[in-house]
Amino acid sequence: MKRLAATLVLTLALTAGGARASQQYEPLADSVRAALHLAISDRAAPDLPAFSSPQKQLWLGTMSERLAKRMPDEAGRMEFLKTVHYEATRAGLDPQLVLGLIQVESGFRKYAVSSAGARGYMQVMPFWVKLIGSEESNLFHLRTNLRFGCTILRHYLDIEKGNLFRALGRYNGSLGKAEYPNMVRGAWERHWSWPAITSASNP
Repeated sequence: MKRLAATLVLTLALTAGGARASQQYEPLADSVRAALHLAISDRAAPDLPAFSSPQKQLWLGTMSERLAKRMPDEAGRMEFLKTVHYEATRAGLDPQLVLGLIQVESGFRKYAVSSAGARGYMQVMPFWVKLIGSEESNLFHLRTNLRFGCTILRHYLDIEKGNLFRALGRYNGSLGKAEYPNMVRGAWERHWSWPAITSASNP
């Protein structure tokens, strides 16, 4: 029954689709592959860091309210937000940027699949599993998907020397085009800003 339900959800996600483009395969130097593999496989403790500080609690409460209509289940929503915060921070990314990207890529649908085959919340292409993951890497698993997505975006930011506009273009497979970076920046600014925003404008 659970398998049937998952299949139905996946079928609906396939028809809904994800973002219109996806990451493009690019050969990686052995040293880069090794570094990215280490970043992916360095598993965190099963329990996420406690949101004990007032600032983190305020962030979690605020983001939960904003996300409630898209994710009605409170327990699942809290787990999602804590995981986004952890994986984004771990990769040196703004968690609000990651929320904006997820909104554009998948509309917060766990089982979203694009026409190109990109999967999950952050629409990660399966070729990344072969490049830097392992056989047990499931791109529909919450933490796996967010870890891959955040690590890949961090990789693109490093390649582009911190240029967010170009890094987002690489992530979406539309390097040099403004539509996708502007969509992510717009979602970030309108729905997830907290409190400062890094410009993703084209220099």
